[in-house]
Amino acid sequence: MSAQRTFTIAAIPADGVGAEVVAAGRAVLDALAAGSGGRFSFAWTEFPWGCGYYEKTGRMMDDDGLEVLQDFDALYFGAVGWPSVPDHISLWGLRLRICQSFDQWANVRPVHFHPGITSPLRKADDTPLDWVVVRENSEGEYAGLGGRNLSGRGPGNEVALQTALFTEKGCERIMRFAFDLARGRDRKKVS
Repeated sequence: MSAQRTFTIAAIPADGVGAEVVAAGRAVLDALAAGSGGRFSFAWTEFPWGCGYYEKTGRMMDDDGLEVLQDFDALYFGAVGWPSVPDHISLWGLRLRICQSFDQWANVRPVHFHPGITSPLRKADDTPLDWVVVRENSEGEYAGLGGRNLSGRGPGNEVALQTALFTEKGCERIMRFAFDLARGRDRKKVS
């Protein structure tokens, strides 16, 4: 990258630890940009959406939120959920609304042990850890198929169903993504 590029990022810290995680991640990304010799930078716009926003407004995000988000280069999302807001409202009103509307199907999470940091996952020796967890993010349980049934039969007779959906297209694209990612890494293995 020789010319400067400014990436527009929508930051949505949302709830709980999300605020801490997004703030720390933004600091890291801004430090990377500062050390890039001017090759790239980030222009951040933060949105207050989440359960706190829901408790004030009755909705998890602005009505035109998806239209606003579509103009950004990337979305940086924290976490969603709060004890006072039911999961079906918090998840479907924000996180899954965004993921499904923009077809954000690959959840990619690098996992590393960093020198000098002791992790509860670390073995007693100095075994290095360098994984990338790839998870399908729009199908399976995230398809939203299911619900409550038989409530008319009275208390204790209601049934909750959750159906996972896996399409051929969805399975193939997430597997292909994982294998393509592995090809570009030192250890070319998919588990």
